[in-house]
Amino acid sequence: MDESRGRILIVDDEANARAALSEILREEGYETETAADGFKALGKLGSFSPDLILTDLKMPGLDGLGLLKEARAASPSTVLVVMTAFGTIDSAVEAIKLGADNYLTKPLEPGSLIAVVERAMEKARLMAEAAVLRERLRERNAFGHIVGEHPSMKALLATVAQVAPSRSSVLIIGESGTGKELVAAALHRASTRASQPLVRLNCAALSESLLESELFGHERGAFTGAVGRREGRFKQADGGTLFLDEVGEIPAATQVKLLRFLQEREFERVGGNETLKVDVRVVAATNVDLEDRVRRGQFREDLFYRLNVIRVDIPPLRERRTDVASLAAFFLRRYAQENGKRITGFSDEAMQRLTAWPWPGNVRELEHAVERAVVVCRSERIEVEHLPGPMTVGAARAKEGDGRPVIPGSSIAELERYAILETLRAAGGSTSKAAKILGVSARKIQYKLHEYGRVGPAGEGDSGS
Repeated sequence: MDESRGRILIVDDEANARAALSEILREEGYETETAADGFKALGKLGSFSPDLILTDLKMPGLDGLGLLKEARAASPSTVLVVMTAFGTIDSAVEAIKLGADNYLTKPLEPGSLIAVVERAMEKARLMAEAAVLRERLRERNAFGHIVGEHPSMKALLATVAQVAPSRSSVLIIGESGTGKELVAAALHRASTRASQPLVRLNCAALSESLLESELFGHERGAFTGAVGRREGRFKQADGGTLFLDEVGEIPAATQVKLLRFLQEREFERVGGNETLKVDVRVVAATNVDLEDRVRRGQFREDLFYRLNVIRVDIPPLRERRTDVASLAAFFLRRYAQENGKRITGFSDEAMQRLTAWPWPGNVRELEHAVERAVVVCRSERIEVEHLPGPMTVGAARAKEGDGRPVIPGSSIAELERYAILETLRAAGGSTSKAAKILGVSARKIQYKLHEYGRVGPAGEGDSGS
């Protein structure tokens, strides 16, 4: 037999009717399966995956209307056509109201049967094509802003695509500037919640009292300045996704309330007694070692496991240097267009400097470096002199000291930068370990990394986040 024109499930309690319909439709090139009642038909949806269900209305057990409701819930894209006796047209009209796509009256006339089936299968084909296009568009929208061909990034995107449809909490681990918020947005856009809100909150940017209010909302008079009721981020994200950045900075008291929500899916506003329930998926991100904080008693172990149902690790840029060129080209196109400049690319030497740089500030640092280069560039391609100062200075001194600061000749700021970056490299990128070695706070190192990601030569700032 030639390639099937589609799969049709025939449901009728009369064996002769099933056999006759099956024979007619097989001769027309369709692949058919039969069932004697609605319950048997539902059992074949998964294994047969019909494009069209052709069902009688009057059957013992689960009748045609019952099958219609169940099939619509189980397989929304399946087209349904009902068959009914000539004297019971009202039942067919009711079936159309419930979602049937067409109806046929018994006794069936082969020509009418084939015409109705052909129209129904055409609709099924169009629906299937639309579903494929929607899926491709959703994936393109989800991953279009994440650039990377390195195997580690391909594995990351595969994980995101696999876990996006689930409701489970996701914990994104990565150094500052690796793109944790982009991954969170991709998870949301590739999920079934894509049409609902994606609400973001930086947990390190607020005091304990303000963080609680931002998360859960507050009632009027809950604290000084609470002049009215305010809905929190959980309520705003109902039906969608809540992204909690820097989740490791949440104070202990708020950790308890967050844990309760993850366990019970309910909470109260600050100063309120009404228990609220919302449908929110939580995606959290951190650049600190949460397991180390659990061991130190700074982060609740039970909350960690609730957040860490699915873990996504973003590799630092220094571990995927093969992506530097494609990322630089991506940012070049963006900022050249924003600044109304025609810049065709990078000189070979400029690209060599970019790929050789350790990128302690990761993708964010690379983005700001390219943005700065575009702004100062007056030619049609980026040259070495357009790059941030430390890249050009380090390269110029390579012959003297393998890129190390020259003494005398280096500023205190250059020496500090070198010490921090080299210590970070030795510590495997761990800010807490590097801080301990250098005798400073981890926050200071994070601040410096943020600063390195947005400045050119000492004192020349490019604003960025």
